[in-house]
Amino acid sequence: MSDNRTVSSTVTAKTGTAEPATTQAAPARKLAVVGAAVLWGTAGTAGLLVGGVDPVSLAAARLVIGGLVLAVAAGAAMRALPRKGLLAAAAAGVAAYQLCYFAAVSRTGVAIGTVVAIGSGPVFTGLLSWLADRVVPTRRWAGATAAAIIGCAVLTGGGGEARADGILLALLGGLIYAFYAVSAARVIGAGASSDAVMGAMFGGAALLMLPVLLGTDLGWLAEPRGLLTALYLGGATTALAYLLYGRGLRTTPVATAATLALAEPAVAALLGVVVLGEQLTAISAAGLLLLGASLVAVALPERKAAQSLL
Repeated sequence: MSDNRTVSSTVTAKTGTAEPATTQAAPARKLAVVGAAVLWGTAGTAGLLVGGVDPVSLAAARLVIGGLVLAVAAGAAMRALPRKGLLAAAAAGVAAYQLCYFAAVSRTGVAIGTVVAIGSGPVFTGLLSWLADRVVPTRRWAGATAAAIIGCAVLTGGGGEARADGILLALLGGLIYAFYAVSAARVIGAGASSDAVMGAMFGGAALLMLPVLLGTDLGWLAEPRGLLTALYLGGATTALAYLLYGRGLRTTPVATAATLALAEPAVAALLGVVVLGEQLTAISAAGLLLLGASLVAVALPERKAAQSLL
């Protein structure tokens, strides 16, 4: 988006050289965000291949393993991070999102809970960016994001009971996601290493989720398939995915990144068809096409100065 900016130049951790902030997100950095979303989209299929595992235990193991990998990869660079209080709050947000999401889907079903939690994320992110950094979303972002959310809803279908408490928990999850995404973007935009920021956030979240993990049945981790699945979920869909996401945030406006992350349900749906043999109805296929077109609209650079919402 031409009128969305990073807060300031980004400093790489190893060389200390500054990357100038730009008004246009570098295409490679947008692809990094999409790459992260692709990895997130594989998590559901990977989890189903284990079978019979408590989803809370699976999610906790994923976050503990992934957070540990990110923290170890960041190493001593985390000590030099600014705004440690904000990052600590963001780490708590990462852990809280997991709890809100599973509480929501247990009350209102996976389809509705997922659409509300994931779909509200970009909206809250755009609003928080506006309030925190005075970054006004463009009309194209608003239109494409609305279309992407509609496509996501059509793709996943309606199944589930729309209980008010479940909807509120899913909305709270979307707000929490927006908070930790905007927090990470602000610290990265201020010159911090994106790898160190992700290491601090997810390393802290891993510590918070460890008691949750230990309170679940861990017998599935003794099985080779279960252990390999946990390592994949932690190493690929969390550690590698958030390394890519953090690097994308170096130049990609966080509201744009949040919308691009809606590629996750599209990938999950395609894997369901290809790997699990699920059937994609004509309506779901239309939702998938609408979602894909919306993401392309967000990803393409705007040639002229974009008109903001205000």
